[in-house]
Amino acid sequence: MIATKTATKTETGRFFEDFSPGEMLHHATPRTVTSGDVALALALTGSRHALYSASTFAKACGLAHPPVDPLLVFHIVFGKSVPDISLNAVANLGYAEGRFLAPVQVGDTLSAASEVLGVKETSNGKTGIVYVRTTGRNQWGQTILSYVRWVLVRKRDAANPAPPDSAPRPRAFVPGADLVLPEGLDFTAYDFAAAGGAHAFEDYHIGERIDHVDGMVVEEAEAQMATRLYQNTAKVHFNQFERMKDPSGRRLVYGGVVISTARALSFNGLENAGLLLGINAGRHVNPYFAGATLFAWSEVLDTYRFPDRDDVGALRLRLVATKDAPCASFPDKSASGDYPADVVLDFDYWVGVPRRG
Repeated sequence: MIATKTATKTETGRFFEDFSPGEMLHHATPRTVTSGDVALALALTGSRHALYSASTFAKACGLAHPPVDPLLVFHIVFGKSVPDISLNAVANLGYAEGRFLAPVQVGDTLSAASEVLGVKETSNGKTGIVYVRTTGRNQWGQTILSYVRWVLVRKRDAANPAPPDSAPRPRAFVPGADLVLPEGLDFTAYDFAAAGGAHAFEDYHIGERIDHVDGMVVEEAEAQMATRLYQNTAKVHFNQFERMKDPSGRRLVYGGVVISTARALSFNGLENAGLLLGINAGRHVNPYFAGATLFAWSEVLDTYRFPDRDDVGALRLRLVATKDAPCASFPDKSASGDYPADVVLDFDYWVGVPRRG
């Protein structure tokens, strides 16, 4: 038999050494959002916010069509970036400076690009942190989403020298004045009964905590289906030989699934807080493995009144998710400042909420 040489056409993903500050990465596979995507995302989370559920409700709020849930948009844009940024990631560490700049409708085509903001090798010399700013655009080139994230990525060779530390310092939160309301939005005639809750912007107070009470299990099949819906190809969520396991052998769930599930749970107590405007910070503080029951609670961190608007205000919320332990059963941090092992998510974000005028 004559040996033949096979050309390598497959991609193994980038390692830490492959990232250079200032580099622009244009991600493949534009994605047209369909009604099927919206329905499947709804089936996987049970999200109930009226603005994204009913065309009649959206039109009554001044929008021609119901927008696509911004978290679905976020996950799709995030998924575009995975092959170029986090295919060889150990973990996604955090988010910051996220702004939803224009609503997305069924039929829009999304594309994404990322700028490498900085890199920093970790103390073990085997991994490094890569900071990027990812931008999502629609078919007209309009920016619909922008956010910063940082991810822990394996080195190709631990012996390779460390690059200079160029880690940026993202802003702690998005200022209220930088939030963008959807064009045409008008909550003057907001239907609280149809939305499922009576609480308006004025009813929430800084420091208030809301236990969302309900719990939800995410099974392996659901988590994998959601991750494939977003076209997120990170090996750790799929590959039997590379995935992170808990002692029972359950599969590590993509953090975006946890965010969307916790956000769906937050409907109980935040029924009118559907309009997602910004992401200030986010940490997956402990891994979540499929099969555990997720619970959630929220804390009101701040409020913002838009100039010349008496129909809508913004709440800055902190969403904390736990596994197999109702949120009311323990504090979110121990006396040492560390998170208990039961806490899996700490997510800081802005929402628009109707005012009574």
